[in-house]
Formats: sequence, structure tokens, C-alpha cells
Amino acid sequence: MAKELLKRSEVNEEFTWDLTALYPDNTAWEAAMAEIQEMASDLAKMEGHIADSPQTLLSYLTLWEEMEKKTEPAASYAHRLNDQDTGNTANQAMVQKMQSIYAGMYSRLAFADPEILAIDEETLERFYAEEPRLEAYRKYIQEIQRLKPHCLSSEMERLLAMTKEMSSVPNQTFSVFNNADLKLPEMTDENGETVRITHGRYGTLIESADRRVRREAFEKMYQTYKQFENTLASLYSGQIKKLMFYAKARKYDSTLEAAVDRNDVSPSVYENLLATVNANLDKMYRYVSLRKRLLGVDELHMYDVYTPIIPDASRKISFEEAKETVLKALAPLGEDYLELLREGFDHRWIDVYENEGKRSGAYSAGTYGVHPYVLMNYTDTLDDMFTLAHEMGHALHSHYSSTVQPYLYSNYKIFVAEVASTCNEILLMEYLLKNTADTKERAYLLNHYLDSFKGTVYRQTMFAEFEKKTNAMAEAGESLTAQVLNDVYYELNQRYFGPDMVSDAYIAGEWARIPHFYYNFYVYQYATGFSAAVAIARNILKEGAPAVARYKEFLSGGCSKSPVELLKIAGVNLESPHPIQEALDVFGEVLDEIEKLV
Repeated sequence: MAKELLKRSEVNEEFTWDLTALYPDNTAWEAAMAEIQEMASDLAKMEGHIADSPQTLLSYLTLWEEMEKKTEPAASYAHRLNDQDTGNTANQAMVQKMQSIYAGMYSRLAFADPEILAIDEETLERFYAEEPRLEAYRKYIQEIQRLKPHCLSSEMERLLAMTKEMSSVPNQTFSVFNNADLKLPEMTDENGETVRITHGRYGTLIESADRRVRREAFEKMYQTYKQFENTLASLYSGQIKKLMFYAKARKYDSTLEAAVDRNDVSPSVYENLLATVNANLDKMYRYVSLRKRLLGVDELHMYDVYTPIIPDASRKISFEEAKETVLKALAPLGEDYLELLREGFDHRWIDVYENEGKRSGAYSAGTYGVHPYVLMNYTDTLDDMFTLAHEMGHALHSHYSSTVQPYLYSNYKIFVAEVASTCNEILLMEYLLKNTADTKERAYLLNHYLDSFKGTVYRQTMFAEFEKKTNAMAEAGESLTAQVLNDVYYELNQRYFGPDMVSDAYIAGEWARIPHFYYNFYVYQYATGFSAAVAIARNILKEGAPAVARYKEFLSGGCSKSPVELLKIAGVNLESPHPIQEALDVFGEVLDEIEKLV
């Protein structure tokens, strides 16, 4: 393990993403930004005239779509540059410039939706009949109409649009703090070497077989965040106040309702998840009890949650080996799918390793007309191989949707974003289990499967409950101080992990390091997506080609239907609690098997 991270300029180019597919250089990006602003100015001149005729409506929508096609790669370029080195002030300036321009742009164009909403149904139908090219925009207009109760006057829409740049401050500030300014302490690893903890290394340290290493990494990580807990509580409180402002302005009863309605999802889906997972906490307690027994400890602590419970079975997995294994595991999805994977692997879609200032974690970012980009912080672990499969699932979902759907309907709703990624993980797990005859290795993999359920269904649902509780508290007028947030989080941690887990005092502050809490009720979709993916992957392995065909129809759907309806194509109905329960039943089955093996 290197004592210090490489600077961005020192990273081997083959392990970095190639942003020239977006723009050859920053000068071309600047030119694109100028063109976007010019298009916005042309659109702004149409204010008051969108509904004059079918032709004026078509002219506005056509130019708006062209402008949006250009804004997507421009935003992607700035964000990718910033994420690869968040400490680079020039990259920071590009993001800030882009956000400032876009905020002004959308403020000037805020008149559009109210003008479209003012067109009555009879007139719209006449417009469609007189100008057949408007049919391509029918579903887009219907989506605007769906949100009519939450749409305001042109003046008010303009005012709300003017707040966008300001409203990004909590998330942007947390990102700068967490990825650029926060310096984590040094510690001694299992080899007796002094290393600096980083976001990427923490995952490896907390999995160490050496309990002293795990404890030291855990304590030093959370001691560091605790020094800033009041600042971070203020930031998180600011995020919720932002959501409250927009929910009230849009005439929603709560921030939760506002968040799920963006994706055309009922709050009942959120409630189903919380209720079903809470009804199955006994399985989580069994998992914790098994972990305690196999680790042979008198007390199981939070720093013991990630280390493998099957000793001496973990090994290093190079990035090259991970790519080869993922290709073999995803073979059931067909040669066309594998060809796209190879394209991504061989043509620098992926930014592979951690470097100084690089954004933590992993993600995929799709851009219409350009291949997707994947950020990783690969450290040669089994988890990292699963992350590779996961993020390429996102990437290929974006590819299928943007290839099949026109731009207007190519971006799938966030609600289904985690399905394709997790389906890849399940297929990888089933492949690895099928191809091992070694009892210890099988137990190790089953442990990883359990950890996936624990991390994606139980843990993300706990996060989702934290979001729901803290938003409701703020809406009731309660102050969200660091102590209040610590208390809420600590109680949830105790309830979700159960009586055999020692909820260390430091874990109360875990909320302070979770970037997803700035994403507006995002995390519940990891759990619903995981549950849907379990069902889809099992159908693919059981049925073969017919299930694959249904799945690819889902992948190609973009937002041409509501996300719940798209999932029904793939055979999953999340309007009921059954998919969640069925996934948790699989968790129980895996528990049964590993308990017999060990």
C-alpha cells in the first residue's frame, strides 16, 4: 500500500477516462458553452408566443431539445474533470461557471412550462393533427401536464429557477469538504507501515483480518468527522431546508412526496420498503449472530462488520482479472452485451484508480450521443470487482436507452437506476458460486452475498429511514443539531443491527460522511433496485433468452413509460411489497446454506 496517493498528473493514462469523446480540450468546451447560451437567448425570445400555433410550439420544443442535447455533454465534461481532481481550482471554476450559466438560462426559460400548461386539451389535439411532427413530443407534454398541480406561474417559475445555483451549495460544499479539504490521519497497517487513511483505503483497512487495524481505522475516521460534526449538521440541515422550500413552493405535503413524485412513483413504494425490511429484521439479527460466532469475539463491534467471516479465503483481484471474470459472468446477457463491455474496457470509459483529490466512491455517468463514463477507486478486492460489474451495469443501461430512445425519452428515471447495476452483481455472484468446488471459497462468496444484502437492502433502508425521520422532524419545526442527528442515527443503528451488535458511540456520527444524504431521498432506490434485480437475474438464469429479451426491453425503455411500468415489463411489480419480501427470503436461504457450511 502506497504511503501517499499519486497526483493526477502521475497516473498512467491507460487507467484514466478519455474525455476527448466529449470535447478535444477546454477551448472547445468554452465554445460549446457560448453556443448553448446563444440558443437559450433564441428560446427566451419566444416568451409569450409558444402557444400561438402548432408551428411555434414545435419550434420551441425542437430548439429546446437541441439545446438540452448540448448541455448534457458540457455538464459531463466539467463534472468529470472536477471529480478526477477536486483540488484543482481550474476544474472547480469550470463547474461553478457551468452552474451559474445554467441557473441563469433556466431562469430565463421558466415561462415555457406554464405556457404549455395553459394550452387546453382541445387545442393541443388540434395542434397534433395540424402538425404531425408534434407527436414526438406528446409524452413530454403529458409529463408536464401530470405535474400541473405543482407548476407555478411564469414569474414564480422564473424565481424558483433563479434559486438553483444557490440551492446547490450544501451538496457542493460537502463534496469539496469531503473530497478535497478533509485530511484523514495516518495509522499503522497490518504490515507495521505508516499509511494515510483515504476514502478509498478505508474500505480495505476496515476489511483487514487484523482487528487492531480495523478498530484504529474506524476510530480515526470517525474521530476526524466528529471534529466537524456541527458544521456538517448545519450543512445537512441546510439541505433539508432547501428540500422543504421546494416542496412547499411546489405545493407538496412533504419533502418525501415531492421527491418520489419527480420519478412518478407513489410514496407507498417507500413505505412498503421500510415496513417490509423492518418486518424482516430477525434475518439481519441472525446474520449478526453468525458473524459474531464465526469471528470468535465476545463482543461484535461496528468495525467488525466488513471483515470477511471466512478466514484465509480472500485474495487480491487485479483489474485485468476482474474484467475477464465480469465478461464470463455476464455471458447470459448475450454477445451484444459483452461487445459493449469490451468496448468500455478497451477504450477508456473507466477512471480506475484513486489519486490525490479524486472524488471518493464510484459512479457511472451517461451522456446522450457519447459513451458513458465510469469512476472507480479500484483497490484489487472482491468488492471492487463487484463494483466494476455494478457500474458497467449502469453504463450499459444508459447505452441501451440512449441508443433506442430519442433524446427526449433516453434518460431513465432515477427510481430504476440501480436495477441494471445490481442485476450484474447478482449474475456475477451466481457465476462465482457455480464455478467453485471449494467449500471455504463457497462460504466466502456466500458471506459476500450476505454482505450485499446487508449493505444494499438493510443498510440503505436504514439510511432511507434516517432521511424520512430527519426530514419529518425538520418539517415539524425541530432543530437538526449534531446531537439530534447523532441520537436519531444511533437509535436506528441499534434497531437494525440488533442485540448481538455493540453500537459503538462513534457510529452515531456516520450520517456525517454519507454523500447520498445530499441527493434527495435517493438511497431507498438502492434497496428497491436490489430487490428487483434479484428477481430479474434469477429469471434470466432460469428462463434464458425470453427473460433476457424482456430485460433488454426494460433497459431500452429510458423514460418512455413510468419506471414502475417499465419494471413490470421485466416481470417485477414494486407497487406491492412482494419483490422486497422475496429478496429477503433469498437472504434467508443464503443464511441457511452458510450456517450449514460453517
